[in-house]
Amino acid sequence: MRPVSLHTGAWRFPGAYPDANFNFAHLKRFAQTLERGRFDAFFMADHLAVLNMPVNALKRSQTVSSFEPFTMLSALAAVTERIGLVGTASTTFDEPYHVARRFASLDHISGGRAGWNLVTTSNPDAALNFGLDEHVEHGERYRRGREFYDVVTGLWDSWADDAFVRDVESGLYVDPEKMHVLGHKGEHFSVRGPLNVPRPVQGWPVVVQAGSSEAGRQVAAETADAVFTAQSTLEAGKRFYADVKGRLDTLGRPREHLVILPATFVVVGDSLDEAREKRALLDTFVHYDSGIASLSIALGHDVSRFDPDGPLPEIPETNDSKSARQRVIDWAQAEKLTIRQLAQRIGGVSGLEMVGTPTMIADQMEQWLVEEGSDGFIVVFPYLPAGLDDFVDKVVPELQRRGIFRREYEGATLREHLGLPRPGNRFFGAERLR
Repeated sequence: MRPVSLHTGAWRFPGAYPDANFNFAHLKRFAQTLERGRFDAFFMADHLAVLNMPVNALKRSQTVSSFEPFTMLSALAAVTERIGLVGTASTTFDEPYHVARRFASLDHISGGRAGWNLVTTSNPDAALNFGLDEHVEHGERYRRGREFYDVVTGLWDSWADDAFVRDVESGLYVDPEKMHVLGHKGEHFSVRGPLNVPRPVQGWPVVVQAGSSEAGRQVAAETADAVFTAQSTLEAGKRFYADVKGRLDTLGRPREHLVILPATFVVVGDSLDEAREKRALLDTFVHYDSGIASLSIALGHDVSRFDPDGPLPEIPETNDSKSARQRVIDWAQAEKLTIRQLAQRIGGVSGLEMVGTPTMIADQMEQWLVEEGSDGFIVVFPYLPAGLDDFVDKVVPELQRRGIFRREYEGATLREHLGLPRPGNRFFGAERLR
């Protein structure tokens, strides 16, 4: 959710709520519907700048603005009971102590339902909002992100689970022997600690990463609990799955300690024709000005000056996201799309799509699970509320009937929903489970 849909035309679809990005009543309804459908989590993407696109595209985009994630997820925590709450925080433009404190607080407020989507931020315009004249180099962002993770998780382990004794009779509130001062001094950060929030309910909130580049895959294998990826075919998904799980083997991490979740754009119809008609109608709401801007962002290169009815020319590498760029190039070459066709499609979300009846969609999901293309899915709704309602009311029952999705929540925390262990404290008691 961003915080509604990633599709550029979603807000214009018949029956959609055009103001949903900034209408908490709608967002509350969406989160509660997801919880009724027994979803693991509400996953909120984020950006730290008005998107770097021409004003003719900007004026058509619902993603021009959104709520700050922690504020919104904290509010949603109060009106939900079980669903996880995953928010994005940047390792390039924030400080480890801030991030550690916010997510520890959200985990306590929600009763153990917090997740951190760790990003290094690819949008170069974000740098201009944080005192920089140009974006931090790609490799440097990953090195900083790796150290950032070490500091945040170290701060989450500042206190033993039983440090806060709160003994009214003796007057002892906290046991100082169960407090660890981190004292971190590294290439990018100097952080003394300890964190002034007790250890999170989950030990550590769930850590989600989305990097698919070589550097991103390695960092994810070393640190992530879940990988948010974009694989457009089952064969590509199986290759990615085998690669990342193989890295876990090399590192000595159990394979089940990391779940791989491809973004999956799902359009549900009572027939295949109806689903395709919905998909086609949705794409009519993508204006070329908007689509070509989305395409330029994905490629890290302005392609608006090229012939819209010609093929995509050779695109040089940039300092932006490398994996996203390559996915679009591969897509254009495989389907021999013109720039105009590519712009309309990219404005409507690229990656894995499942368009069909509930049975057809369940068939595809089951195949991905059985053939180890994924451990689950991050569902991207085409428009709301109808796209969300269709999935919860029609696809979820079919998945439940097959026994491949829960009928009721079995645990209370996001880690329990995902089948992930609670990490031990690296400074107190048993070794952490990584």
